[in-house]
Amino acid sequence: MRIALSLLLLPLLPFSTAAQDVPTPAAPVRSITFGQSVVALNGPWKFHVGDNPQWADPTFDDSHWETVDLTPRAGSFDPVFGYSGYVPGWTTKGHPGYWGWAWYRIRVRTETQPGQKLALAGPANVDDAYQVFANGALLGSFGKFPKTGGRPVVYVSQPALFPLPQTNGGNSRGTATQALAFRVWMEPNTLTEEPDSGGMKSAPLLGEAGVMAAHYQAAWLVPIRAHSSAAIDGALFLLLAILAASLVLFDSSDPVYLWLAGIFLLTAAEATLVCLAAWTQWLGGITFSVTRGVFVRPLILGGWVMVWWVWFRLRRPAWLPRVIAGLTLLYMLSNALGEDLFFTAIPHPVGVAFHSVSLGIRLLFLLLLIDVAIEGVRQQRWEGGLALPAVVLVGMAQFENELGILHIRTYWFPFGAQVSLGDVANFVLVAVLAALLLRRALLSVSRQREMALDVKQAQEVQQVLIPMALPQVPGLAIESEYRPAREVGGDFFQIIPNPADGSVLIVVGDVTGHGLKAGMLVALMVGAIRSTSELNADPAFLLNALNRRLCGRGRAHATCLALRIPADGNVMLANAGHLPPYLNGKELPMEGALPLGMIESAQFSVMQFRLAPADTLMLMSDGVAEAQDEKGHLFGFERIHAMLQTRVTAAEIATAAQNFGQQDDISVLSVTRTANLKAAIA
Repeated sequence: MRIALSLLLLPLLPFSTAAQDVPTPAAPVRSITFGQSVVALNGPWKFHVGDNPQWADPTFDDSHWETVDLTPRAGSFDPVFGYSGYVPGWTTKGHPGYWGWAWYRIRVRTETQPGQKLALAGPANVDDAYQVFANGALLGSFGKFPKTGGRPVVYVSQPALFPLPQTNGGNSRGTATQALAFRVWMEPNTLTEEPDSGGMKSAPLLGEAGVMAAHYQAAWLVPIRAHSSAAIDGALFLLLAILAASLVLFDSSDPVYLWLAGIFLLTAAEATLVCLAAWTQWLGGITFSVTRGVFVRPLILGGWVMVWWVWFRLRRPAWLPRVIAGLTLLYMLSNALGEDLFFTAIPHPVGVAFHSVSLGIRLLFLLLLIDVAIEGVRQQRWEGGLALPAVVLVGMAQFENELGILHIRTYWFPFGAQVSLGDVANFVLVAVLAALLLRRALLSVSRQREMALDVKQAQEVQQVLIPMALPQVPGLAIESEYRPAREVGGDFFQIIPNPADGSVLIVVGDVTGHGLKAGMLVALMVGAIRSTSELNADPAFLLNALNRRLCGRGRAHATCLALRIPADGNVMLANAGHLPPYLNGKELPMEGALPLGMIESAQFSVMQFRLAPADTLMLMSDGVAEAQDEKGHLFGFERIHAMLQTRVTAAEIATAAQNFGQQDDISVLSVTRTANLKAAIA
């Protein structure tokens, strides 16, 4: 109850319990009588830049040092982070551009009750790390100070509590003088990150230990509330990253989902870094600044330009993606040098120059974002118009520190939670993207349905083009097996009898690719075969005609084998890169030739042989030999040759290859001469 009452009175206590300063020859002494009070040590403090271990000595004469007052002006707030009760740092009090070590000293005369213990709370806002001494003894520190001296590891300002040693034994009411000294270190990059930087920017607190412990616990609510929006951002963008990644699986043809998944994941990572830096001491200032400023933020900013570039399906100017990549790398470099992260090698004036470069690059990115959004408005009015406000806010959020330097507030504290311009931009961005993603997903579903319908229609066309019921040819027994690897295959065959002379034209082939594109090319090939064979059924003439049809159509290529079996059994065969046929289990010796569509003046292999009664001719596509099991072993020509040494059907060969591990379309055609063709015709 006593602690709770003290917390309720906390805002009033520093003003109601402070006594008048008592001057001494050495330095002013502040006199404080403690009941259950907490007092803000606003001053007067003695201040000096530099570093000297003797300055912790309570007998050291600091009367010649500067005098600093940490009393905040009414209505003052941190221009970058928005905290109230803000006091400008030493850079505005006669030490512009100074970073490094500095000391604050104050003498406090305390009057305590018997058994009463005191504790000291470090400043809530400080640049950037400090050690605190009481009467020359080290009480503790905020930041990691190496034992061998040197530069400490700094963290984002957090509450810190230091119990004070008792000076009167603790058994009686007593008055004592505490000489308090703060040894403060400021990083050089703070000069460019924050205006009015340097040292303590809020006053330490002194009070009864129990009340101070309660105050310390309550003080943690400030950074927790202040960065709760970052935690919400992190969780929200992580969910969005998962959603975008799932949309990649749903529609891999649209690259925007992959870009969004990456950007959402980076944004969630940045929010996580902010929370870890504000709530823990796991990330040092340099680690946090390098990870966030040098890598994450440039990738996010450049990534957003690419996201909208891909979203609106822009193609011009073609050099823009390369420019974005170059600017992102330059932004990384300028941040690394401009934030004085490598101050041991880079002088501060050079760092300031690179910070200006970083500012210029962010302005370029903002202009690029707006330009891409405006182009999106021109091409897709509804989506571009909805995206434009979010794009402008995201770009403006990159200038929060600069706006703070101009004393333009970019942080607000509704219900105690810190909300920044970046949070507002993220909120608007999420709302816009949710609407746009829903619309895009619905359009994608519609497109996939249309594509499925197209594939179904292509299947129906292919079923018409590739004969399911083989024509009856006198004197020949013909078997066929066709096993497409996908819904629409790229293998084809045609059997065209000529009743006038009793001959038959057989054409087999394999076009490049799979799916709908291959199916359309098959349709072209079959149509050309049908029309050409009516003029001339000579295999060589047919292949030359098909070659002319395919040349000049980009990557439209096909292997093709054509043979004409006349009534006397003297076969004429022409081949354009297809597998040679097997005659009675032996591969016919044919010279190699280019596939169709490669060059207009291609020469194709031509040969003649006789198909005697009971001879079997086996024709197949390369999908048989290229069948592959789970260990990567090929079905191969040796297995084909072994199977052909027995009386095997086309279906048995196709099934064996398919069961082994089909990778490509499989087609097998067998032709067996059963009797003299002339006798059959008669």
